[in-house]
Amino acid sequence: MTLLRRAVAEALGTFALVFIGCGAVVMATFPATSYGLLGIAFAHAVVLAVMVTATLNISGGHINPAVTLGFLMARRITPGDAGFYIVAQLAGGVLGAWTVKALLPGASVALVGLGVPALQNGVTFGTGVAIEAVLTFLLMCAIYGTAVAPSAPKVGGFGIGLSLLFLILIGGGLTGAAMNPARALAPAMVMGNYLSHAVYWIGPVLGAAAGAALWELVLLERRPAAA
Repeated sequence: MTLLRRAVAEALGTFALVFIGCGAVVMATFPATSYGLLGIAFAHAVVLAVMVTATLNISGGHINPAVTLGFLMARRITPGDAGFYIVAQLAGGVLGAWTVKALLPGASVALVGLGVPALQNGVTFGTGVAIEAVLTFLLMCAIYGTAVAPSAPKVGGFGIGLSLLFLILIGGGLTGAAMNPARALAPAMVMGNYLSHAVYWIGPVLGAAAGAALWELVLLERRPAAA
């Protein structure tokens, strides 16, 4: 599989995640679609499940720079490929956020800031990093357990998507539960709002690295050494 095809798959998956995720946040402001946090979590979960399944056999279905960096630390992707993946993910995410802003009502987009994740009152920078790290750690565990492990059940990306549902229900009211630097950066760039943005890189990358380390060092059977 060529690197270009894999990068395009990552861009497509991240575009869909950000378009549907941010779009769900915006549409939740409409009286007829006031589904609240549960609906927003469900939208993120289903689109991630579908897009991971759609891209799994092309690019591995990362759709998240933190996941890519976690796999890089685990030596499951080369530095060069990881760089292409991350650029593609960020580009796809920005396009997704821009499309939401272009197509959905401007007043609703402005009301929720296009779904830019934010720390709620009482959540400090350090606490926000810790929350995002724990959430992403659990997401990475779901990825390893349902898609990476040789004995993983053949459920495509639906186990990964389902994890997003309960993780957003727990963390959505605290940090926005981005767990994905592309999901955070894309609407932030389109809206020009980078308040506490570092939380959404530091926390997810730490969490993904910790999840990858746990599975690589403890839970997975050791891979045979390369000849």
